[in-house]
Amino acid sequence: MKLFTINAHSLQERNYPRKLEQFAEGVARERPQLVAMQEVNQTMTAPPAEGALLAGYVPAPGHSIPVRRDNHAAQVAGRLRSAGLPCSWTWLPIKRGYLRYDEGLAVLSLAGPIAQTDAFRLSGCSHYADWRTRKALGVRLEGREDWFYSVHFGWWNDRREPFSRQWAALEAALAEKKAAGPVWLLGDFNAPAEVRAESYDLIAASGWLDTYRLAGRREGRATIRGAIDGWRGRMGGRDGLRLDQIWCSRPQSVALSRVLFDGERGPVVSDHFGLMAETV
Repeated sequence: MKLFTINAHSLQERNYPRKLEQFAEGVARERPQLVAMQEVNQTMTAPPAEGALLAGYVPAPGHSIPVRRDNHAAQVAGRLRSAGLPCSWTWLPIKRGYLRYDEGLAVLSLAGPIAQTDAFRLSGCSHYADWRTRKALGVRLEGREDWFYSVHFGWWNDRREPFSRQWAALEAALAEKKAAGPVWLLGDFNAPAEVRAESYDLIAASGWLDTYRLAGRREGRATIRGAIDGWRGRMGGRDGLRLDQIWCSRPQSVALSRVLFDGERGPVVSDHFGLMAETV
C-alpha cells in the first residue's frame, strides 16, 4: 500500500492555481492509495460547494462548517476523479488561518470508500481563532481494520501548548484502536528527526515505528528546506529538516520511503515536501 502525506499550505501558496494542477497531476501519476494533508484551506467567504464538488465526500464528526467551493481537498478530489481515479475524502476544519481561511486536515482514499471517520482534539485550547488549536482526523477504509490519521502537531518548547501534552492526548484517544489493530499517523509533526531528547524521541519511545527507518530503500530525507513559517530561528544551523513523517503502531514491512514534490521528484507545490511510504 502506498501512503502519502503533505503539509499542503494550499491557498496560501503563491501561484496556487498552477501548483494545484501540478499536485493533482503528481498524485494521479504516483497513485497512492491514501493521501493525508494538513493546512487544507478554504476561503471563509467563498460560496458553499455543491453538486460534483461534493462527490465522494464523507463528513468528519464534530463540526458544522460547510465545505466551500475553493476547498483544497474538494479541488484535489475533483481533479483525481477527472483523471479516472475514484476518490472518497473527508475534511476537518480546525482553526481560522491568516484571518480569512478555514484551515484544517483532510484524508483522501483512492483505495475504496471511507467506511468511518474519527476526530479529536490534541491541544488544550479549542478556540477557533487560536492558531494553537490542534486536532487529529482519522479514517477507516472499507475492508480494512487499519485506522489512518492526518495530524499536525505544535512545537516541543511551546509553553502554552507543548508537544508532550498534545502527544499524551493522542495516545489516550487512540489506546483502544491501537489494541484492536494497526494505527497509522501521517503528517507534519513539527518534530525534527535530527533533534534528540525532544518530540521525535518521545514518539519512538512510545512504541511507534517510523516508516523511514523501516524502509528497505530511501529516496530523499528532508521535508523542508530553509526557514519556513514556524521554523524561522529554529533550524539550528541546518539547511533541511525531516518534519513530515509516517508512523505505525505495529511492525510493518516497508519497501520504500520517498520524498516527493521536492523539485527533484516532482515540482515544489508547498513550503513542505511530500512523503510517501510503500508497504509490502
